[in-house]
Amino acid sequence: MLKKDLRVFFKTKRNSLSENDCKELSLEIANRSLNMAIWDYTNYHIFFPIEKNNEIDTQLIIQIIQGKDKNVVLPKTNFNDKTITNYLLTDATLMTINEQGISEPDSGIKINEDQIDLVFVPLLCFDKFGDRVGYGGGYYDRFLKKCSLKTIKIGLSFFEPIEKISDVFLQDIKLDYCITPEKIYKF
Repeated sequence: MLKKDLRVFFKTKRNSLSENDCKELSLEIANRSLNMAIWDYTNYHIFFPIEKNNEIDTQLIIQIIQGKDKNVVLPKTNFNDKTITNYLLTDATLMTINEQGISEPDSGIKINEDQIDLVFVPLLCFDKFGDRVGYGGGYYDRFLKKCSLKTIKIGLSFFEPIEKISDVFLQDIKLDYCITPEKIYKF
């Protein structure tokens, strides 16, 4: 299927989940992440969910990262140039809600892309080859291109993979892993 069709299908599918379903599936994903050999790094980039879009509750993974005394790095979206600036989450970090309803840092300690060890990547769906469909702005593809080649990219999905996304582009960055409530996929 084409990305535009997949976006419509998976937005509808995700929006059909109840609040309780989202909480339970998010907990399964967070628990599954504990089975991965990914917790020896320092800087973990993760997004806050857009709750109105029934996104995965990443607060659970953030608690795991903090519980392991690792750094949580949060994105701040620049809608004018479609880029992401990264900030370290500290006790002093001031958070605001942006125009898309995403909680993000207002300011703070900037972290360069090449300092990020692991990125939890938002998505609507993914395929068996590690390609993903996001909301279509290209923010994460631009951001991931600036990260080190060693940076681990992990998608988080309520749903299992589709067979193949038919309109993948060269500039699309593949995932290394994707965590679902049922399984961890490695690409």
